Amino acid sequence: MHMGDLSKRLANLGNEHRELEVAITALLSSHDHDELQLRRLKKTKLLLRDEIEMVKDLLQPDIIA
Repeated sequence: MHMGDLSKRLANLGNEHRELEVAITALLSSHDHDELQLRRLKKTKLLLRDEIEMVKDLLQPDIIA
């Protein structure tokens, strides 16, 4: 993947992560929220966070001198 592609992927992942945060907050604010759906959203959000970190590492690898 090229750096431009990785940057676009990172931006898309960030947007998805923020959208999930909004969805989770909205679900929590409802009085009778579905716990299973909430757990699935949170798990997806964590997976996105892991992928975001992986793409960040590809864009700026650690260089040990």
